[in-house]
Amino acid sequence: MVLATRCDVLAISSSGGHWAELSRLFVAFDGLDVQFACTDAGRIADVPPGRFHVLMDANKRTPWRLVICTLEIARLIATVRPRVIVSTGAAPGLIAILLGRLVGAKAVWVDIFGLVERMTLSGRLVKPFADVHLVQWPHLAKPDGPHYRGSLL
Repeated sequence: MVLATRCDVLAISSSGGHWAELSRLFVAFDGLDVQFACTDAGRIADVPPGRFHVLMDANKRTPWRLVICTLEIARLIATVRPRVIVSTGAAPGLIAILLGRLVGAKAVWVDIFGLVERMTLSGRLVKPFADVHLVQWPHLAKPDGPHYRGSLL
């Protein structure tokens, strides 16, 4: 039996803009034990060696890939047992936050900058599960959350 280690933070997102925005938060993780996960294997160069996990790219239009991605995230969370999960989306971040609750992880969700008129679907779904829920446009903030504290870009 392999005993799971416990990391401080699991920073997880889809590729592209989600990862670009998540990477703007890396400075906030200085001094912490952080594991990183993304659907783009090319992002391994962005983080310290041995800290990166590649996930199956999936979304609501690829249900079988979503199942595989969910299983990968479940295994990752069982292995690294994060205290906090930080995500900018999309599906992998939502899944990680939902599964992270099973191991007592706190959740920080930052909805992406790209959608101006409304939050992302994942951002709307994660609301009841996120301890900190942020948007990057002031007009999307609500008194009971999500909250606006500035933008990453």
